[in-house]
Amino acid sequence: MSDDGPGAAFEHLWTPYRMAYIRGEGKPTGPHDCPFCVIPTMDDEEGLIVARGTTVFAVLNLYPYNAGHLMLVPYRHVPDYTDLTSEEVAELGAFTQTAMRTVRTVSGAHGFNIGMNQGSVAGAGIADHLHQHAVPRWGGDTNFMPVIGLTRVLPQVLKETRDLLAAAWSGHAVRVPSSIHPTTASPSAHPTTASPSAHPTTPAGT
Repeated sequence: MSDDGPGAAFEHLWTPYRMAYIRGEGKPTGPHDCPFCVIPTMDDEEGLIVARGTTVFAVLNLYPYNAGHLMLVPYRHVPDYTDLTSEEVAELGAFTQTAMRTVRTVSGAHGFNIGMNQGSVAGAGIADHLHQHAVPRWGGDTNFMPVIGLTRVLPQVLKETRDLLAAAWSGHAVRVPSSIHPTTASPSAHPTTASPSAHPTTPAGT
């Protein structure tokens, strides 16, 4: 094979340890070991849960892109946006709006990246359980540290961030229209026991 192709300018860094990731080793195999299914069984502080709804909950990302990086997650273990019921879609939208309003009030965010990665090929770290990201942005947050130093500077520990957002959430809550009657009950707000290590270990962009 010729060395003059489009990739000739690239050097190669061999990472055989990533083969376990490619093969799916260590990834959730179902609701029993899915972090997004386990987290609602934990108490709010332990699970970094900011708010619980009827069909959806809001949780801080354990590895945030920026301070206040939230994930809006349906309780049901479904992979695709088209799998959601109309009730879940409505509450997911309401939670997204509430997340934006709450983070703006608490931290003065200048903007947001809102979205979800559908499928492993699209970058989803936990592809079998849909989750939407709400990442706050500030002018200058892409500076020397992340671009050159490959380091994110987070000015606040996650527990403090969770406490501030949880305290402000109800004051900015967007209500789901009363004409929409949820058909899916959320897990008990009084969790059983679960390991703290079950919290998502998904990198921020997944």
